[in-house]
Amino acid sequence: MSNEETKRDGFSSKWGFILACIGSAVGMGNIWRFPIMVQKYGGMTFLIPYFIFVILIASSGVMEEFALGRRAAAGPVGAFGMCTEERTGKRRSGELIGAIPIIGALMLAIGYTVVLGWIFKYTWLAISGGLFAMGQDMSIIGPAFDATSATLTNANGEAFSFVQSVGAMFSSGLFGIGNGVWQLIGLVVSMAIMAMGVAGGIEKANKVMMPVLFFLFLGLGIYIATLDGSSEGYKYIFTINPAGLASVEVWVFAFGQAFFSLSVAGNGSVIYGSYLSKKEDIPGSARNVAVFDTLAALLAAFVIIPAMAVVLGAGINDVNGGPGLMFVYLVNVFNAMPGGRIIGLIFFICVLFAGVSSIVNLYEAPVAFLQEKFKFNRVAAVAAIGVIGALVSLSIQPWTSQWMDVVSIYICPLGAMLAGIMFFWVLKKETAMDAVSEGAKKRVGDWFHTLGKFVYVPLALLALILGAFYGGIG
Repeated sequence: MSNEETKRDGFSSKWGFILACIGSAVGMGNIWRFPIMVQKYGGMTFLIPYFIFVILIASSGVMEEFALGRRAAAGPVGAFGMCTEERTGKRRSGELIGAIPIIGALMLAIGYTVVLGWIFKYTWLAISGGLFAMGQDMSIIGPAFDATSATLTNANGEAFSFVQSVGAMFSSGLFGIGNGVWQLIGLVVSMAIMAMGVAGGIEKANKVMMPVLFFLFLGLGIYIATLDGSSEGYKYIFTINPAGLASVEVWVFAFGQAFFSLSVAGNGSVIYGSYLSKKEDIPGSARNVAVFDTLAALLAAFVIIPAMAVVLGAGINDVNGGPGLMFVYLVNVFNAMPGGRIIGLIFFICVLFAGVSSIVNLYEAPVAFLQEKFKFNRVAAVAAIGVIGALVSLSIQPWTSQWMDVVSIYICPLGAMLAGIMFFWVLKKETAMDAVSEGAKKRVGDWFHTLGKFVYVPLALLALILGAFYGGIG
């Protein structure tokens, strides 16, 4: 095989890499979970520990995974093999361990494929007007909200069920069988982006999707701020309860949100790091990813919480996060607001961009594995993984929630912990410090290795334990 055929693809610019990493981090957790966590745990009472953990994880785990991938110029299998080879002279054990985060990435991508199908369907319904038609009989409603029966009451005293208005769309639970066509459409679009390569597909797509996502979310936030009742939502966001900061649960879920939002799982960040030029500054890149991921989550909170306050008033206290928030509650909330049809359209376009950018990152690790280990060309690797993704995702539709729980609770934190162990404990300290400092304006201090070895790696283990105990923390 010629050098041209084996030449590794990569990002063509620093901001192309950063925007792709932001795209991988800005996912459903920013939209259907973060705002509810902010509301549930008292606004700034939750945000303060969240910001602390974002800084800590970005300064250790995110930097580590970027550096690990770039040093090895490979995904988790090659990167872990590099670490064990330096320590023991043998790659095999590291490569076998590296298969765990690859499997995790593929499993998570398959679960997200089901979700992405619904996102594509809802975006189309928002464009065609079908989404607005679901709740137009609720276009004039009062503030009354019955959390027990999940109903809104309109000005005529008529009650309308949140679930009823969209219930026909779900044939067997929220992600029941019946959305296969849209699921395949979402997968084909994502795979088409990937087939065009890292620079030609992933980078170019994120250079469009991420700026548009931020611009549209900002516009939504500004508009919603002008509506009567939105001020109640800001009160939730800016509330601080000093006593609440003493709650272990607040810190646990703030940690979980930060940990999973920054996409440290030993797969996506490692593979994107492997495409990064050795001239680029890893600490600066990690900082930018953390800042913009946090900004996206805050923008989502400033859209969703005030929007729910406009319609639900005090009923906002009884709304839960997860798919139900996005596919049931918010549909009705937007339909009940002035300009709701446009708001719903813009919102689901943002969600679509967040979903596609995230799923591309998740599928990239197994695609790169086929290229690296079995010498598949790019299109063949994408096609093979796409077929697996299609077959399995169509099969698991009724059990998507359970599937995602297993991956997020167990496999993702395990992958993050293994990557941390490889970099901070197996790889020699000098090699690790050289890897993270290469391209930086000044050499990274020894604090980084100490923080990663004795704080981040135990925290990754803690994420695994706490996730099992609480049934998920992120």
